[in-house]
Amino acid sequence: MFWVLAISYWIHLLATIVWLGGIVVMIFIAWPAMQQGSLEANQWVIFQRRFQPWINASLVILLITGFYQMTNDSNYTGFLRVDSTWAAAILLKHVAYGVMVIVTVIVQSYLYPAISRVSLLAEKRPDLADAERAKLQRQEIRLLRINLLCAVTVLLFTAVATAV
Repeated sequence: MFWVLAISYWIHLLATIVWLGGIVVMIFIAWPAMQQGSLEANQWVIFQRRFQPWINASLVILLITGFYQMTNDSNYTGFLRVDSTWAAAILLKHVAYGVMVIVTVIVQSYLYPAISRVSLLAEKRPDLADAERAKLQRQEIRLLRINLLCAVTVLLFTAVATAV
């Protein structure tokens, strides 16, 4: 049992690094590079597409390993039983995680397809496409920031739960 839990923690930490690291790279490195013109829009899209499976896998791994760890914690007293600081921290952590999943679904199922459609529109109506692309880019960076805020919130409540 000890080794299963230890491996679960290890995999959970690796998934956290991949997921949070990807968000940090996108917000603090790739996005400013694109704004400065040293990263072209098509390179940005390629980067997003390559990273998307890693994001999805990380979120699934975090869900599975996190559930296993939570149910094996001595502080866990039952589903939605918020009877301690630990339980409150875990609940708030899960709320932030849920928001991250929702934002990821919005980005992948709405925003990325819209960006692809704008690329097609650019061939026939470049002026209209530029305005729409700028709007979508602002939306994307806003959603990336929300995701980063949620990720930091998850880490905060993980620290609180661990400290208890």
